[in-house]
Amino acid sequence: MNAQTERLSLVGAAGAIEALRDLPPAGVAVRGAAVIAHPHPLFGGTMDNKVVQTLARAFVASGYQAVRFNFRGVGASAGGYDAGQGECEDLLAVVRQVAPEGPLALAGFSFGAFVTSHALQQLWPQRSVQHAVLVGTAASRFDVAPVPPEAQLRTLVVHGEHDETVPLASVMDWARPQLLPVTVVPGGGHFFHGQLPLLKNLVLRHLQTQC
Repeated sequence: MNAQTERLSLVGAAGAIEALRDLPPAGVAVRGAAVIAHPHPLFGGTMDNKVVQTLARAFVASGYQAVRFNFRGVGASAGGYDAGQGECEDLLAVVRQVAPEGPLALAGFSFGAFVTSHALQQLWPQRSVQHAVLVGTAASRFDVAPVPPEAQLRTLVVHGEHDETVPLASVMDWARPQLLPVTVVPGGGHFFHGQLPLLKNLVLRHLQTQC
């Protein structure tokens, strides 16, 4: 993505995990690490997805090192699709290796948001997560975990008004019992075509808040 991008080979339960780490420009103080999860592996989802790259750019612009990775069975990552459970293990393995301590943020798009929700739920009792960003959350297709109540002010949920893959109503049904706000992008589709700059700015604004 830029001259500050590093290619990583990490280790997960299924074997090697392919990852990229994007660093803030030289001279910018690093605020922490953000781990970003990509959309569904069986439908072309990879760490190079445009929404995932947009999330990485937003985190880098906010001073985070942004780590995006391929789930098991995607690209050079070993293993095969595991319906979310193994993918959550992958995400947690990445966190352990690239951010064993210090400020941590989590983000995910579509299937990746579903996986991120479960990782956030597992991590929260042991470790504070500074920010969480869930985009195009696949609530109509998977059992998305509720956001821990103490993490809600640190969580940004963004969804397109006209998402053709995950209806907005399904995300509202997931968010409503939690009283969790959802930021709706008017006219937005699942992949935010033509609206990625707006998505980046929404994430940047969220990352400027201190909770």
